[in-house]
Amino acid sequence: MEKAEREAIMRQGIVLPETPLQRREKAALEEDLHSIPLTGRPLPVRARSFRPSADAYLMATRGPLPYMLRLREIEQRTEAHEGELRLAWNALAEECEGDAARFRRKWRAVAKRTAFDEVNDLIERHNRWYPVESRLPMDPRRGDYALVNGRDYRLAPLDSEWVLERFQPVLEFARQD
Repeated sequence: MEKAEREAIMRQGIVLPETPLQRREKAALEEDLHSIPLTGRPLPVRARSFRPSADAYLMATRGPLPYMLRLREIEQRTEAHEGELRLAWNALAEECEGDAARFRRKWRAVAKRTAFDEVNDLIERHNRWYPVESRLPMDPRRGDYALVNGRDYRLAPLDSEWVLERFQPVLEFARQD
């Protein structure tokens, strides 16, 4: 048996005098106990199984998730298309000078030849990947993913019908805008 081990065994149960360092630490702990407002009362219960969300605070601040970035890009490109179409709609209304049939025919032609390839590609990717990226739960009654704010998560692609819904081929409406 080594000397240090033998002395440790022999000192078991012996109370050593308190050192100045130990007295200072004890006084600091007692002071802390008096300054804590919860001393002597049970600690409040914290709910641990909650979902604060905003997608778990942007996945603990690593930034927006891919579907968030994609949705923002879809919104920006759709707004840009709307702005361009509004300008074309108003310009065509001025060009037609009261000829409603000509305006209707020309506006339908503009709507048919307008291309939305980039936005529609983003919309298609959104429709494919949104449920996975957002961890959308399944709805067993529908046999499909749950509704988002009461609506289906899928976005409709932009086409000539979308153009004609927003900017009707009616000359009077174009002049009022």
